[in-house]
Amino acid sequence: MDLTSSSGGGDPRQIEETKPLLGGDVPAPEGTKMGAVPCRRALLLCNGMRYKLLQEGDIQVCVIRHPRTFLSKILTSKFLRRWEPHHLTLADNSLASATPTGYMENSVSYSAIEDVQLLSWENAPKYCLQLTIPGGTVLLQAANSYLRDQWFHSLQWKKKIYKYKKVLSNPSRWEVVLKEIRTLVDMALTSPLQDDSINQAPLEIVSKLLSENTNLTTQEHENIIVAIAPLLENNHPPPDLCEFFCKDFGKCPRLRLFTQEYILALNELNAGMEVVKKFIQSMHGPTGHCPHPRVLPNLVAVCLAAIYSCYEEFINSRDNSPSLKEIRNGCQQPCDRKPTLPLRLLHPSPDLVSQEATLSEARLKSVVVASSEIHVEVEPASTAKPALTASAGNDSEPNLIDCLMVSPACSTMSIELGPQADRTLGCYVEILKLLSDYDDWRPSLASLLQPIPFPKEALAHEKFTKELKYVIQRFAEDPRQEVHSCLLSVRAGKDGWFQLYSPGGVACDDDGELFASMVHILMGSCYKTKKFLLSLAENKLGPCMLLALRGNQTMVEILCLMLEYNIIDNNDTQLQIISTLESTGVGKRMYEQLCDRQRELKELQRKGGPTRLTLPSKSTDADLARLLSSGSFGNLENLSLAFTNVTSACAEHLIKLPSLKQLNLWSTQFGDAGLRLLSEHLTMLQVLNLCETPVTDAGLLALSSMKSLCSLNMNSTKLSADTYEDLKAKLPNLKEVDVRYTEAW
Repeated sequence: MDLTSSSGGGDPRQIEETKPLLGGDVPAPEGTKMGAVPCRRALLLCNGMRYKLLQEGDIQVCVIRHPRTFLSKILTSKFLRRWEPHHLTLADNSLASATPTGYMENSVSYSAIEDVQLLSWENAPKYCLQLTIPGGTVLLQAANSYLRDQWFHSLQWKKKIYKYKKVLSNPSRWEVVLKEIRTLVDMALTSPLQDDSINQAPLEIVSKLLSENTNLTTQEHENIIVAIAPLLENNHPPPDLCEFFCKDFGKCPRLRLFTQEYILALNELNAGMEVVKKFIQSMHGPTGHCPHPRVLPNLVAVCLAAIYSCYEEFINSRDNSPSLKEIRNGCQQPCDRKPTLPLRLLHPSPDLVSQEATLSEARLKSVVVASSEIHVEVEPASTAKPALTASAGNDSEPNLIDCLMVSPACSTMSIELGPQADRTLGCYVEILKLLSDYDDWRPSLASLLQPIPFPKEALAHEKFTKELKYVIQRFAEDPRQEVHSCLLSVRAGKDGWFQLYSPGGVACDDDGELFASMVHILMGSCYKTKKFLLSLAENKLGPCMLLALRGNQTMVEILCLMLEYNIIDNNDTQLQIISTLESTGVGKRMYEQLCDRQRELKELQRKGGPTRLTLPSKSTDADLARLLSSGSFGNLENLSLAFTNVTSACAEHLIKLPSLKQLNLWSTQFGDAGLRLLSEHLTMLQVLNLCETPVTDAGLLALSSMKSLCSLNMNSTKLSADTYEDLKAKLPNLKEVDVRYTEAW
């Protein structure tokens, strides 16, 4: 019998398994060595096959105590040694039997195994492995070829891992260590074995190496991490590897860059965000609390740097980017702005909202109006500034009615990211969302994001703010004050997430749902309730009134508290709040309970309704109808519906206001049908603002019957020159007219 290798054409497995069990003395081909198949042919034998790593199993064992030179003679002597069945265990250090007798009386150390090879010879049982040891050979016979190959690859793996543990446990030259680590990683990546330990074992070896060699330079540390990076793809790094992510990225910017690129590489895989999610889970650890305090700050730093890079193109050209304040107030980009043309209106107040309610209030100075921009400030502004300004009167506090969302709805900048930047943004915003899902990370994450560390271009990007909304919602839902208090700004005069996601804020896209939940949680734990109410009254009274008008119980409670704590001094504003409360069932009930405690409110209500009224931004026809049906508005002289969503359908409610003299419909959907109805009933109207409405000549011609009109704004409408001349001829009291950006201009 000759021992032959399984070489030659065709499928080696097929050639081997078709050999006869017994045969004549067939000479081996010239140059063929007697013995085992070379180890490098193992991948040929398992072409496309995958195996589970064996830890133990039943197999036949035969040990030949002769030198290697006599092996072929023994195997060709037609004498078969006896085989012993053993249940072998592949331990970390050796191959041992559950019944240590006979051939396997002593375990076989992996360090003593010189080679592991597939064995095939004629006239002998098939499916054998040869383990070469000092002074002899151990033969293992499996039940079939698949099981034999599984034993072969498992033994090879155990032997090599044992070797690398010893080699890397006592490093001398780090360039050699790095080379060995790369070889180890390649071995794990190309192994046909499919098991969690295949990738985990090398990570544990490197983890131990890093923990025992704390004097590594930053460069050496980074090189090792980069070398094992392919194994981190779907595996949890051990605690010592997590220490890498616990370094101060501020002092090691290259580490931050590496982590950023590594996460992007994970995101490019087929599994995409699932792989990234597993990576974040591995960084947090399996317990409820992350054991590494610097992991979260470093991950957030990586996210912030990556998100910032997505907007670098826009950041580098900030000449075309308005400030956040301008964005919040709805201005256009400089290149799109219309030229400013000053126009002095009849009344000191340009938009009717800042018109004084009573003769006792001081007159406001006239200001310059730019039709394409609206900017409401509490303090007076220069007439050269292209913004609409409402100043305070002689009262000690600003006229809150002037500040109720008279600026247009926020328009986001036109930002279109490239494909790569868009993928990067999506990846890192998703990571922030994942971070916010961990209860132990949420307080620190909220604290890190409280100063709003994103560029203004990101906050003006609708996709970014829409995705980030999930994170803010998680903060708003968290009952811990240390978390939800981070929704507020870090200091006075600076916007926080509370402002950005409130109605009228640059990031609001839900008509105030998130805002309502934020107010609810903040009011539930705010230790300075009156101060918080004052802040709402000064900055967010409009959104509060709109949501209360729609039946939101939290906002109804807010308005009642404002009245109870006497937060609002302006009588008109108080009367509007009362009307808002009485427009819904829950509001009416809570207001009646409040009146039982506050006699002053009853006296205020007996004096009649307000003289001035401003509907909050985004209000609808239904909101206006609900408000006007809730109380007495017979004294109403000044009504502003600017920048709301009202249409011509609201005209049937407006004509029921007998004292109305000033009406502001700026930037609404009020059209010709409503205009004709107004002209038939509101003959005493003196000031009318139709700027940026869809009215045409068909409706504007009807205004000729409103003889009391003395100020008319038709800026940016479809007014024709002929209609303009006709109106001037038929309206004798008309003194101030704005026809810019029309055919009559």
